[in-house]
Amino acid sequence: MMNNRTSFVLLAILTTVSTLVMSSAYAQDMVGESARDSGIMVGSPMLPTDIPISIWTDKTSYDHSDTITVYGRVANLSGFPVTLTVVSPIHSVVTIAQLDVAKDGSFGTTLNTGGEIWKQNGTYTIKVSYGTASKSNKLFVELTGEISTGSSNCGSSEIDVEGNCVPYSISGGKVIGVSVNSNSNSLIVRISANENGVFTLNPAKSVLDGIFMVLVDGQQWDDVEISDGQVTVMFPAGTGEIEIIGTKVIPEFGAITAMILAVAIISIVAISAKSRLSIIPRY
Repeated sequence: MMNNRTSFVLLAILTTVSTLVMSSAYAQDMVGESARDSGIMVGSPMLPTDIPISIWTDKTSYDHSDTITVYGRVANLSGFPVTLTVVSPIHSVVTIAQLDVAKDGSFGTTLNTGGEIWKQNGTYTIKVSYGTASKSNKLFVELTGEISTGSSNCGSSEIDVEGNCVPYSISGGKVIGVSVNSNSNSLIVRISANENGVFTLNPAKSVLDGIFMVLVDGQQWDDVEISDGQVTVMFPAGTGEIEIIGTKVIPEFGAITAMILAVAIISIVAISAKSRLSIIPRY
């Protein structure tokens, strides 16, 4: 009789413990899923401790007037700041900064998506690194919405290219945006074309020089006339992008390039100084 009673008590205890463990695991799972859905995971008990540096944002998609809130955490503190870099859909650096790390390993910042350097629609890459290349991570966010086509200083038949008013004409559609791809020495003109049409651009040599190729929606295009720096493109209905490639294009991110160099120098000096201190014998 005693053995049966003891067995019953033990069974009841085991059942209760199993229920509590399963409920706890389920609750943690739900917390993690909810955090992943919201994009905000800093301070969550589900944060992995074996990842050198982690990064999240408050959302995954933004408009051109939004603010991106970036959160992150470093697993093992080493005294360095976190280097954050943002790369645009055309692989140009739009932001670079160094972020202080709190005592609990957390860091964060906000990014304003307004302005010329954020004018591309598409996928932006946010990268973070901590001291060494092995301690790095990245994520992707989408930027969508209406883009400004130019400056009020330019006329109705001109588009603004990095502060330069470039004459153009278009039939069969309208221009909705323009940007510079310094990697390919090209101007990218985004259009909305409801029917077949013609686009003509006459950039100064200081903006785009040596025009020799045109891509329409990423494909090399033959229905093109190039004469004395002026380019005329015949495009079909539904065209979304005309890329005009030259031998030289106006620099787009001169200030950003200087920032990259400055941050790189600071990082090298900081790492070198820390390395020297670590090898000085202590008595």
